[in-house]
Amino acid sequence: MRCPKCGLMETRVIETRTAGEGRVIRRRRECPECLKRFTTYERLEERPVLWIVKKGGQREAFDRTKLLKGLAKACEKLPVTLEQIEEAATRIEETLRETGQGEISSLRVGSLAMNELRDINKVAYVRFASVYREFTDISSFVDEISRLHEERNGHI
Repeated sequence: MRCPKCGLMETRVIETRTAGEGRVIRRRRECPECLKRFTTYERLEERPVLWIVKKGGQREAFDRTKLLKGLAKACEKLPVTLEQIEEAATRIEETLRETGQGEISSLRVGSLAMNELRDINKVAYVRFASVYREFTDISSFVDEISRLHEERNGHI
């Protein structure tokens, strides 16, 4: 594995553990030259390609990186670890692949992401929901927060 800092081709693994319910191998690596430490993830490459059907009807290949960025953006400056975000993305991707369908609605992906974020962090959930559900005014936020509060108190 090439060092991202100095480009040396030989780095050493200093820690290995599984993540994503055993479907991902996380490795901490160190460059012997510049001593830069970094993390890599190893996972099975899934086939066939999943196509995401956007609201306007256009199709694009499923992009795990795009999903991770969306989840990470919602969790920004919150006490949520990268590992929690990675595991959520893994669960979402597995759920999509388990359908056996080649095309999945972007609404389905967003719904799965919201469900994961609801379990991880309520603020991240509301942030994501505000974009996903296209909240246009404060009452939309208040309604969603009220619904979360009722769920927490067992009224729903």
